[in-house]
Amino acid sequence: MIRLEDFLGRPYEEACRAFRWDLPETYNIALDVCGRWAREDPRRVAILFESDRGRRAVVTYGALWETACRLANALRANGVGRGDRVAIVLHQRVETAASHIAVYLLGGVAVPLTRQFGPDALVYRLAHSACKAAIVDPTVVPKLAGLHDQLPSLELVVASHDEDLPELPEGGRVGTCRYVPWSRFIEHASGTFEPSATAPDDPALILYTSGTTGPPKGALHGHRVLLGHVPSVQLFFDFVPQGGEVYWTPADWAWIGGAFDLLFPALKFGGPVVAFETTKFDPERAWHLMAAYGVTHTFLPPTALKMCMQLVPPPSLRLQVIMSGGEPVNPAILRWCQEALPGVKVHEIYGQTEANLVCGNCSRLYPVRPGSLGKVFPGHEVVILREDGALASCGESGEIAVRGPGDPVVFLGYWQNPEATAEKYLGTWLRTGDVARCDENGYFYFEGRTDDLIKSGAYRIGPAEVEGCLLTHPAVAECAVIGVPDPVRGQIVKAFIKLRPGYSPSPEQAAAIQNHVRERLASYAYPREIEFVGELPMTTTGKIRRSELRALEASRRAAPPRPPTPPALGSASSVDVE
Repeated sequence: MIRLEDFLGRPYEEACRAFRWDLPETYNIALDVCGRWAREDPRRVAILFESDRGRRAVVTYGALWETACRLANALRANGVGRGDRVAIVLHQRVETAASHIAVYLLGGVAVPLTRQFGPDALVYRLAHSACKAAIVDPTVVPKLAGLHDQLPSLELVVASHDEDLPELPEGGRVGTCRYVPWSRFIEHASGTFEPSATAPDDPALILYTSGTTGPPKGALHGHRVLLGHVPSVQLFFDFVPQGGEVYWTPADWAWIGGAFDLLFPALKFGGPVVAFETTKFDPERAWHLMAAYGVTHTFLPPTALKMCMQLVPPPSLRLQVIMSGGEPVNPAILRWCQEALPGVKVHEIYGQTEANLVCGNCSRLYPVRPGSLGKVFPGHEVVILREDGALASCGESGEIAVRGPGDPVVFLGYWQNPEATAEKYLGTWLRTGDVARCDENGYFYFEGRTDDLIKSGAYRIGPAEVEGCLLTHPAVAECAVIGVPDPVRGQIVKAFIKLRPGYSPSPEQAAAIQNHVRERLASYAYPREIEFVGELPMTTTGKIRRSELRALEASRRAAPPRPPTPPALGSASSVDVE
């Protein structure tokens, strides 16, 4: 971890140059985020849980550690061991954190997935990573039951949480795969466990990220990934821990933002973390939740902030710092926060699944400049590359690149895809696909993407995956997907569709296609706009010219509307948070 005194009284860039990673020979995330607290201060509160149906729980580090150890023992007794992949398909629950900790204790590899995934998205990721076990939300059980002919590696499904447990498959089996309720699975297991001796570079988790061509890729990270995140989290949260912090984010813990921008660093710092299980982000509920639990440090994606701007914040907030990122933070958001939340700092950050939290803001050390991603955080080397691979000059636009692979936040590679890993690099520079410029003071300014990845709210949506799902609908002959501007989400998915003979364009046909994607892929990835076309623009080699479609859309759309004047609490709508 870093210390404030290392940065005060000297230029920020000089302090960053003096920073050195000091990775231990052995390191296990589970011990760092829970084991040491369970040993030193077992009654310390780790997680404050609440569901949108009113269930609540206060969980100590001692209780969390015991639950994780019992789960690790039960998994090992069922043949899950070092290097085995375990899917975790849960939202914000105590079981989610315990499942991660248990897998890391085993020396296994966690594969966090959102419970919003439909069967197509689930089966691809489970099969590609060859998961041996899955710990899932009750809503996922029916989705999995019919997929086992495509999942030869999956041997065990643990269905959490018992209060909502659906009917399991008859006899508790589907083929060779066992289905077991959480409580019965761990009830006789020991609450102590000897952790596997892991090195910082040993695999710990696979995070699937959508690309613009081909299927999703699994970014493999080592245990070192948490150590790589900690200095950046300390800076954007204004040098935590200082005592008295309470952390929360609405971001799904299945994504790197929810898990490693907040959950696990916060547990390492001693928590507590608020876990709020819901299917929708409700800004009114979010304000009241932060006030009720005394949240001091939060990660709110820009989409969530835009929704919160529709309401007047309650006066009882204890907020100190808001971190935001995953999409550009509009200067209007910063202005609103300054007026509506005086004294609360808003720090934008930058990163991606393959190399997270490499740039950002820390107003204690340097001024926040609206529209800027901030400066390079300590321990990272970030540059702008021109198309020819040379370093861009000051103020020149180019692609953001991060020096790797020794940086601990940089991934180990794409799972089972060395070709894609090699393509990600230019020498030792990891190419992000994001276009930006850097000014003479070291501030980075985001300008767009080098590819077609759609950034909708906190989600990254690959058009290839959406197009693949669209093509499974009987009415769709050809399709192309792009992102189009949206005042709330930044971008939404729009699909251009050529219908098969016998099908006619209509609102009903569009709705049927939208529901097909929502149910088969993910609720956040369906095309919110559909345009039926006679032909799609193609290159001479048969590739879709998405750039032409984007240009067409740009010519049609007027400037975005101004944000509405905030009404009193009680009048805002909800948006997806998973």
